[in-house]
Amino acid sequence: MQKSLKILLLSTALGAVSGLPAIASSSTWYNSEGGKVRLVTTGKPDETGRIQGVLDISLKPGWKTYWRDPGDAGVPPQIDISASTNIADAQLSFPAPQRHDDGYGKWAGYDYPVSLPVTFRLSAPKDAAVIDADIFLGICETICIPVQTRLTVDPAADPDNVDDAALVKAAVVALPAPARPDFGINVLPGDHENLIVEASFPGSAEAADFFIAGEQDYMFGAPARSEKDGKLIFTVPILDRPSTMPTGGGLHYTLTSAAGAVEGLLPFP
Repeated sequence: MQKSLKILLLSTALGAVSGLPAIASSSTWYNSEGGKVRLVTTGKPDETGRIQGVLDISLKPGWKTYWRDPGDAGVPPQIDISASTNIADAQLSFPAPQRHDDGYGKWAGYDYPVSLPVTFRLSAPKDAAVIDADIFLGICETICIPVQTRLTVDPAADPDNVDDAALVKAAVVALPAPARPDFGINVLPGDHENLIVEASFPGSAEAADFFIAGEQDYMFGAPARSEKDGKLIFTVPILDRPSTMPTGGGLHYTLTSAAGAVEGLLPFP
């Protein structure tokens, strides 16, 4: 989608809105034009000082939201916990996305309500924590609206909420499994302009798809499919790259098939 059509900059959407004071292991819902969002946690930190939660996104029919890579003009879900008490960081995880083509471009996301798992790490595991999170994401119908709000949770206020814990557990179970030799990706020799991978997966090739996240200044186009020696090949255009190759880590990818989804890290091309 062209950026001028893709993002409608509404001052009411961009203005940060604080929720009501935290009274449970989940926040209040924040309502926007295309849906609503809240933050849910299990309430109790585990023995490593981590609290599991989800960013719960309820979309109205016909609306969509983005995967970790939103394409060239989208808004990926983001969470900023810098205003929190005793929270060192928060890491979002993403279920397998779908491929969308809106006529202006192809991008990855969800056209149904989705819960994104988030792991909060406490600075001091034995001390009390309050999650005060600034949330930023895009939801789209014919145009995309950026949604920004602050969601607050006091995990200790309702530490044994069975419904909240079940929602978090279900979201974690729904995540892609780790890639393995019979269901995963092998990187093939490419060039400066293309990332080429060979996919292994159960089921038919028609149901398989490959998603890679442009991170650390990488940007990728939609993958092209081909077949070589009975193997499905994805050729992904590298639209932009950092001036210096990053060190450590890699690029997140998800491979989907009729049998489910796996994820992993690819070395920087």
